[in-house]
Amino acid sequence: MGIKPTREDKTCQNCNHVVQDRFCPKCGQENIETRKSFRHIFSHFLKDLTHYDSKFWKTIFTLFFKPAALSKAYISGKRLRYLDPFRLYLFISFITFLTLSLFSVTTPDVKDTPKVIQTKENNIPSIDSLHIKEKSIDGLTKIGLITQKNNDTIKKILKESDATHSKEIHTKEVHSKENNDKGLFKLGYKNLAELDSLQKTGSENLEENTTKYWFLKKWLSVEEERTEKEIFTDFKMSFSKNFPKVMFLYLPLFAFILYLFHNKKHWFYFDHSIFTLHYFSFLLLMTLALFFVDKLKPLAETYPNIAWLHFGLKTLGYVYMLYYFFPAHRLFYGDKFFLSFFKSSLVYIINIILFSVMLILFSLYTFLNLN
Repeated sequence: MGIKPTREDKTCQNCNHVVQDRFCPKCGQENIETRKSFRHIFSHFLKDLTHYDSKFWKTIFTLFFKPAALSKAYISGKRLRYLDPFRLYLFISFITFLTLSLFSVTTPDVKDTPKVIQTKENNIPSIDSLHIKEKSIDGLTKIGLITQKNNDTIKKILKESDATHSKEIHTKEVHSKENNDKGLFKLGYKNLAELDSLQKTGSENLEENTTKYWFLKKWLSVEEERTEKEIFTDFKMSFSKNFPKVMFLYLPLFAFILYLFHNKKHWFYFDHSIFTLHYFSFLLLMTLALFFVDKLKPLAETYPNIAWLHFGLKTLGYVYMLYYFFPAHRLFYGDKFFLSFFKSSLVYIINIILFSVMLILFSLYTFLNLN
């Protein structure tokens, strides 16, 4: 980018100390113009991004192909060669979830749109309203008021009318049952009104357990206000929107589990945090890579070679995601192979259980707080 000229004003903008040279002797800030145009910032970003010696690309390559190398370099004090671990995680997390949200937007299916079917209604009074019975028809035939041919025709019309009427009643009962059973789970209550009624009358011991009553009320209110399709749609949007927060909140817990399995005198919690940030950055980066690999699926359905490539890349990606933690753990902590494998396996199992529990609780929280 070249050396920028210094400011004519020799007063430091950070601490107001007099600056004789290029850098402030008191705080060390460079005395150059801080206000920059958008063109300058954008061109600076592009040059840094595309330069062969860029920190960004060097960090990404090392993170992807050299497990634990970034963490070891940072802990040993080599911190100018690569991006800061915290900034790296935030950047990759932002890019990953932004990309997933942008490319995962689905357009409504035309098949799902309700079709309006126009039916012609005949202004003919219902035969049931005439209260004609078959015995009466036979009686009219006997006295000669109607012929046998007309007798057979009227009976046929009556049977068809009764069948149609029965079908309509059955359809109404089915729709009524579907409306009453609307919702994913009723938890023993038909609707919110029944819950409130039982709570007021004291038929159910809900007053003493306010937590249970609050939970049931929230659950039933969500189900009554939405159809199943609306519940799934709103839940998916809310879950994907807040999932990055869940990942970020789980980082300290993952680092704490590593802290429990290693020497407290040799390793500080800070060291485990750096390793955790780099490992989760790798997982997000692999998730993004596999997402783009999955975009080959439409081509894979047409071309067999693309199908094999798609299957191979996805399989390789998932295997590498599973494998990555074991060499990273061994190289960073320096344990022997079998000891490191034993610790890694336990850490893996414990985190799978804890993260699954966290996801279940987060899913429940998301469902109960659908707006």
